[in-house]
Amino acid sequence: MLASNKISNALISVFYKDGLAPIAQALHQQGVNIYSTGGTQEFLEKLGIPVFPVEKLTGYPSILGGRVKTLHPKIFGGILARREEAGDLSEVKEFDIPLFDLVMVDLYPFEETLASTSDESKIIEKIDIGGVSLIRAAAKNFKHSLIVSHVNQYPELLTLLTEGNALSTIEQRKAFAAKAFQVTSHYDTVIFNYFNSEQQLPAYKISFAHGNPLRYGENPHQRGFFFGNLRDFINQLHGKELSYNNLLDVDAAVNLLADFSEPTVAIIKHNNPCGVASRATIYEAWKDALAGDPVSAFGGIIALNRPVDLATAQEMDKIFLEVLIAPSYEEDALKLLQGKKNRIILEQKGTLPVTQTVRSVLNGVLVQDRDLIVLKASDLKPVTSHLATESDIEDLLFADKIVKHTKSNTIVLAKNKQLLGIGCGQTSRVDALRHAIAKAKAFEFDLNGAAMSSDAFFPFPDCVEIARNEGIHAVIQPGGSIKDDASILYCENNGMPMYFSGIRHFKH
Repeated sequence: MLASNKISNALISVFYKDGLAPIAQALHQQGVNIYSTGGTQEFLEKLGIPVFPVEKLTGYPSILGGRVKTLHPKIFGGILARREEAGDLSEVKEFDIPLFDLVMVDLYPFEETLASTSDESKIIEKIDIGGVSLIRAAAKNFKHSLIVSHVNQYPELLTLLTEGNALSTIEQRKAFAAKAFQVTSHYDTVIFNYFNSEQQLPAYKISFAHGNPLRYGENPHQRGFFFGNLRDFINQLHGKELSYNNLLDVDAAVNLLADFSEPTVAIIKHNNPCGVASRATIYEAWKDALAGDPVSAFGGIIALNRPVDLATAQEMDKIFLEVLIAPSYEEDALKLLQGKKNRIILEQKGTLPVTQTVRSVLNGVLVQDRDLIVLKASDLKPVTSHLATESDIEDLLFADKIVKHTKSNTIVLAKNKQLLGIGCGQTSRVDALRHAIAKAKAFEFDLNGAAMSSDAFFPFPDCVEIARNEGIHAVIQPGGSIKDDASILYCENNGMPMYFSGIRHFKH
């Protein structure tokens, strides 16, 4: 076996023909015999390049409307033959099978078809059979065959042909083989998930065709990667490369803001909101979100659900902000914000399509549906005779949206659609409340008439007692404790409206 192989015979059958012409011309100049079929054969012949039709090699025409073209021993024998095995070479000679040194095959665009239509017949026809088989065969026999399985590999192949004199090393062939198995693995995963969306087999498969190394992971001594295509969701307009932690915080910010319809600003630090406000304008929302915790906002991630105008940009530019994400920016606002070299400015293209969350645990993964419930006033069940005002209800719903996106145990205090204080990630609910109160007082907020939301039930009445003593007026919680009656009774006796939502929002 030679470490370097000279390409003598090539099999070419591709769906995407962009960039194919210079490759075919380079092969022809190197004296390579080209075998092809169907549309690729026609494309090559129009370029004036001689082609051996696959049908003449196999003795069979393309049948079943093109479903069967290359599935034949004379094709697969020429790809899979082990050239160091005398028996294989003897059979190849006996059946007059050409040995293929290069296989250029891509796959029908199943994923693209799936994204563009719901017509099952069109989707099914884009499940490639022969292409997958050819790619796997050539990749398996990388000792002798070079497999090019995607249009993005064409430039590398062209370089090999023009600068490498059509010679490939075993290291190059093995690298192309790895890419080939990546292509077929991703392809099969997408097909499986299409079928399993109805069948719901107890299997979890996920694949991303794109991946990028990050500067590092959560800390500098950890490697980090992002798998996916960020450009499908955001445009980066300015600033340094997004980090692992940036991406976590941007994800938290985008998911939080997805629950708000009126102009809202959220400030995120370490995955938790430290400032949130909804107002008539995005300018007012920024001012009041920042007031919620101007200390934690320093170096934070800022998310806005309205275009950024110049007045808002001027206010935001006064402090150090690491990341901004909004649906758009007015031209003069963007120019101002770009004045800070490293500030990351992102443009959000739409809503997140993701409906599940995935986490690695022990030697496997946990998968669950995202918490997508957003409460309405009609969802709330009053459990006291004291009823909240319309303004109180708005604050309760506002607080509940925030509590849903905050690490448990958590308590959120809000008034006039502004976050006043938050206690998150605490080991007890009463500690979370005390922390929220302390945060509110640190920035001189008046808690009289404020609303309180809890991510889970109150196991004891201590939280509502502490809240009432601080002037907090209305309470929303899921309910479900065996001691619910104790908290309800305290609120009833002390004029506090309490509502049960029936929805717990644990977040770990």
